[in-house]
Amino acid sequence: MNHPVYVSTRGQAEQLGFGDALLTGLATDGGLYCPVEFPPLPDISADLDYRDAATAIMAPFVAGTFDEAELETMVGLAYDSFRDPAVCPLIDLGGGHHLLDLSKGPTLAFKDVALQLVGRMLDAELGRRGRRATILGATSGDTGSAAIEALAGLDAVDVVILHPAGRVSDVQRRQMTTVEASNVHNLAVNGTFDDCQDLVKAAFNDRDLRDAVSLGAVNSINWARVMAQIVYYVTSARAARPDGGPVSFSVPTGNFGNVLAGWYAKQMGLAVNTLIVASNRNDVLARFFQRRALEIHQVEPSLSPSMDIQVSSNFERLLWEASGRNGARVADLLGLLRASSRAEVPADWCDRIDEAFVGYRLGDDETLQEMKRTFAESGVVIDPHTAVGVGSARRFMESDRFDGEPVITLATADPAKFPDAVEAALGERPDLPDHLADLFDRPESFDVIDNDLAVVADRLRALQHT
Repeated sequence: MNHPVYVSTRGQAEQLGFGDALLTGLATDGGLYCPVEFPPLPDISADLDYRDAATAIMAPFVAGTFDEAELETMVGLAYDSFRDPAVCPLIDLGGGHHLLDLSKGPTLAFKDVALQLVGRMLDAELGRRGRRATILGATSGDTGSAAIEALAGLDAVDVVILHPAGRVSDVQRRQMTTVEASNVHNLAVNGTFDDCQDLVKAAFNDRDLRDAVSLGAVNSINWARVMAQIVYYVTSARAARPDGGPVSFSVPTGNFGNVLAGWYAKQMGLAVNTLIVASNRNDVLARFFQRRALEIHQVEPSLSPSMDIQVSSNFERLLWEASGRNGARVADLLGLLRASSRAEVPADWCDRIDEAFVGYRLGDDETLQEMKRTFAESGVVIDPHTAVGVGSARRFMESDRFDGEPVITLATADPAKFPDAVEAALGERPDLPDHLADLFDRPESFDVIDNDLAVVADRLRALQHT
């Protein structure tokens, strides 16, 4: 088997193997690493165990770093922590609409599917190299707790998570700030998630800082995160269409990494008709599909806070592919977007993107109505992010683009993570699972900091002396 090669979307960083791309995260030119080639999908049957499917699908991406036996072991350990033996079960909502439940991991969100595995990969590769790393991440609510759950207590890493102060749910915050592990450090930034994400990227672009503290990434700028998410597109499609026929997916979308994994699955041969980009009031991506331009507006708090984003980092990977992998043109376009908060995307790029994607927007009132409707029709309680996806799927199924194929909406979080929204929609607050029942009795530990790279850098450097 040939070893995979990873290249940057900006075209100026060195090519890497999987192990180096895993530990590097953001490329040195500010771009995101992507595989040069996509392997064809292996033959995955509808009744294949999720763990076996994951091993078969990911093995070509990690060749040269982990052999298949090592990968199989890590996959097994990662998904043994899930509350459903199916790992990502599929629920039939009726009328050809399905719900893919990605909330069965330890922190009740889809980020667990990737990070329970990526944490083990990081620990294994750092141990093999005899290295220690500082894992820096930004979260809009779910990535942070999933990363902390995966990395807490490991000897080879410190994990530092930035979250926007006051802009995540109480459950999301406490899942991060109540973890008692000496290698876990939570920083609440006075700003938005986009500010937190910018601080992470700025830290990686500071070569002296990056080298001094051995920075690594767990955000979806790290290719391994996106890679692990490809698997559940394949398994759910096979479950909905055992004959291998086409399906469409509706994906609640903020940073674009989750829906991008579906596009990669399509490139590998999965029969995907349409990827539905489901946005809340922070609809930078839905606006793109209407106006063929990227426009950064002010972030507005919503009932679905994990999607309160205006700068969707992973969209850069799609732009790179749509441009014919022209890193210089991608860098120029993103530079213009940063400078003026608006950038026209070339028509030929848009044409290629429109072949696979469509975008919809739901406001808060529409989100609550969708939560009510879904419960009334199916008895299924959904969180507000999933409601945006379900509502977008309904709109798609009423459009001219819909061709009668099964539509799978990704349920990205357990409703118990957003009790206020559920209570507003249904009149009752959902209970947390037993392992989190005492979450609000646990002591919290976090520091509030200014939106300032110098402050973050000082915190990172201080960890090297503790």
